Amino acid sequence: MAKGKVTFNQDTCKGCGLCTTVCPVNIVKMDTSKINAKGFHPSTVFEMDKCIGCANCATICPDYVITVERF
Repeated sequence: MAKGKVTFNQDTCKGCGLCTTVCPVNIVKMDTSKINAKGFHPSTVFEMDKCIGCANCATICPDYVITVERF
C-alpha cells in the first residue's frame, strides 16, 4: 500500500535525473515517451502504489518541480 503520492510539474522538469538516483524503491524514472515544453524527457513515477513517501526526490530536485504528499 502506498504511503505517499509524488507529483511532478513535468513542464518545468529539466530532466537532470537526480531524483532517479535517490529513490529507495526505484519508482522514479525518466519518461522517455514524453518531451516537455522545455524539450526534455521529464521524470515521473512508475508504480505509485510502491511509493513510501520518503520525499528524497523532492529534496534533491534543484528546480522544485516535485511535490510529495504523505498518507
